[in-house]
Amino acid sequence: MLALPTLAGAQASGPADPAQASQGGETAGASDGLDDIVVTAERREANQQSVPISLSAVRGDTLRDFQSGGEGILALAGRVPGLYAETTTGRIFPRFYIRGLGNVDFYLGASQPVSIIQDDIVLEHVVLKSNPIYDVAQVEVLRGPQGSLFGRNTTAGIVKFDTVRPSMDFQTRGSVSWGTYNTVSADAGVGGPIVADKVAFRVSGLYQRRDDWISNLYAGASFDGTRGGKDVMGGFEDRNARLQLLFTPTEMLSINLSGHVRDYDGTSTVFYRGALPLGSNNPTKARSVTNQDEAMNNPQGYTTYGASANVAWDFGGVTLTSITGYETTEGYSRGDTDGGAAVAFPFNGVPNGYGQSQGNIRDLDQWTQELRLASSGDTAFKWQVGGFYFDNRDTTEFYQRRFFLTAPFVATNPNTNNPDNWVRLRDVNTSWAVFGQASYAVTDRLTLTAGTRYTEDRKRTTLVKPAMTGATVNFPAGAARDVRLVGKEPSWDLSALYQVTPEVNVYARVARGFRGPTIQGRSAVFGSAFTTADSETIMSYELGFKSEPTRNLRVNAAAFHWRVDDIQLNGNDADGNGVLFNADKADAWGVEGEIEWRPIRNISFSLGGNVLKTKIKDDRVFAQVCALNGRVTCTVLDPTVTRTIFGAPAVLAQVDGNPLPNAPKWQLNAGIRYDIPVVDRGNFFVSTDFNAQGYTNFVLYRTREFYADGNFELGLKAGFTDPDDRYEIAVFARNVTNERNLKGVIENYNAAVYNEPRIVGVSFSAKTR
Repeated sequence: MLALPTLAGAQASGPADPAQASQGGETAGASDGLDDIVVTAERREANQQSVPISLSAVRGDTLRDFQSGGEGILALAGRVPGLYAETTTGRIFPRFYIRGLGNVDFYLGASQPVSIIQDDIVLEHVVLKSNPIYDVAQVEVLRGPQGSLFGRNTTAGIVKFDTVRPSMDFQTRGSVSWGTYNTVSADAGVGGPIVADKVAFRVSGLYQRRDDWISNLYAGASFDGTRGGKDVMGGFEDRNARLQLLFTPTEMLSINLSGHVRDYDGTSTVFYRGALPLGSNNPTKARSVTNQDEAMNNPQGYTTYGASANVAWDFGGVTLTSITGYETTEGYSRGDTDGGAAVAFPFNGVPNGYGQSQGNIRDLDQWTQELRLASSGDTAFKWQVGGFYFDNRDTTEFYQRRFFLTAPFVATNPNTNNPDNWVRLRDVNTSWAVFGQASYAVTDRLTLTAGTRYTEDRKRTTLVKPAMTGATVNFPAGAARDVRLVGKEPSWDLSALYQVTPEVNVYARVARGFRGPTIQGRSAVFGSAFTTADSETIMSYELGFKSEPTRNLRVNAAAFHWRVDDIQLNGNDADGNGVLFNADKADAWGVEGEIEWRPIRNISFSLGGNVLKTKIKDDRVFAQVCALNGRVTCTVLDPTVTRTIFGAPAVLAQVDGNPLPNAPKWQLNAGIRYDIPVVDRGNFFVSTDFNAQGYTNFVLYRTREFYADGNFELGLKAGFTDPDDRYEIAVFARNVTNERNLKGVIENYNAAVYNEPRIVGVSFSAKTR
């Protein structure tokens, strides 16, 4: 039978390297017990139960089930304890949060404290983080700082994707699904030997699409030619391919070369203006209808290419590894930032402004190089040392058009749609680091591990072209146009793993990490100076246990506390533009756990969840609240003050003691699968997965409107598999009850961002072993 699509942790295949020996779909059908989970969280293969880090592993087949309704990388959100993700820029700008720590900034140059790693290549830029995941063997989510082995900007943790690697055995796998709105998701891989024992290949592909399904009811005049119509938004087409070549000229040398391409066109996030009535967080606007007078129905498109070389030399007891990566992308995203027509959605009966924005990446080039020397073999003393270099250079353009209306179609702050209003920035980020880690089995039961890293991170943002009004430059005369920041910080971790019994391990871990300094250049689009934030540092403390009381039951749990000093936060100025700053600190406490249980051969259960409390600690920090034309548009629950900013009054809320944005107080995920054998013909099966989250604030200040509480989604699947598990045919439903969950807001317009709609369809998958 197929293993349960686990939510709290995967049932990965038994071979040592899941990315090379598995197609991400090995099952536990040959055994009544749970499979071992093999991970590379410490850059070497190990059983998950013996790694002193809180982590979850998700098998490739499980991820593909989550994505059968056309979802992208955000499909993992809420399906792993402590992991949350969202976007307000469509499929090309995901934002990740682990244990409540993330970044709500929508600027194309924003950094995040959650690192995304695909096949050992770090994807630093927010657009690169959206690279689709396909032909995946396993996903690992590592919670807590991972700076020693994975570098800066991992203060919250990492999400690590391992695709199926080439094998000297011929292997194929594929899955395809079709559902509501002509949603298609096809994910496949084929590979095998070219020259026996010397050269192998793997070709992988992903195709996802959906018809437009959101209607734009706007029928009035438009400044940019936007026309409404039936089913003009919400669709996308995402085409991806990857080729890998594995060379093993000797038993001691392996070379894996990989290249990939992405061609994406779709719809940026749709904002539903006025969906949150004053005093309520219950959205009132339908998901399939909007009323937008600008931005040409929110188009976006990106093209990405990448290549990597992973070379390993085994010198007998010592292995030298070189990992070289290159990524390049360009594209655009355009959106109606107010989410509707000002006349159609007035505030207190008065039209209250409208606008659109567009962000372009004209060229982005990322180079990474890592060299690592590590001990090999199963010895009491294990070590690794290495160096890392990172270089990212990109040119970005921003355009913002915004009007404040005092009467219908009378603009008091005009920005005309012409090239002079485009702002062009050049960003350069370079970083180098040296690192090392050592682990020693003091006794048969006690293992101590220590790691350290020193990093220098440099950032530079240059204003290449400011916005213009006629011959007037819209940028402060005395403001710097070339801003440079440097962060030089150590990262380290210490851990101890103790085997209480052969079935139970306990561990303790202390870790320090940092996120590099950040420059917010997008503020130039409104003629404001750049804002900056210095490096933030984290100290994290964790106690946990990992247990398998029986071969049918696995229970893992951890408790943690972290404190981030000089935490980087992002608020809004009077134009709704992101403003960076450092607050004094933020604290968090929490617990997380996972259970997998197979009481009998034909039924499997999984359960995962976490409880979290975060708190901003700085009584000097105030955030500008929701407002248009000097009028507050939401119900602010924090103490407020009125200050003059840029010559106009502004209402500010004190955020000391508030939770961090997008940090759910609790999360729960669960799954059940039941198989019904049909003599020797195969199995009928039915499975379900469920995830829910508690109170989640979307902004720095507290309101009655800008939060979610009790969001949930349910998935169902039923079908038939053959006796040898070579193929599966099924029907499925994602978001079964069609929940209209609030996932984000645009504050000044009380606009809502929703989750994906219900998708019902059929799926087929097949593979060879």
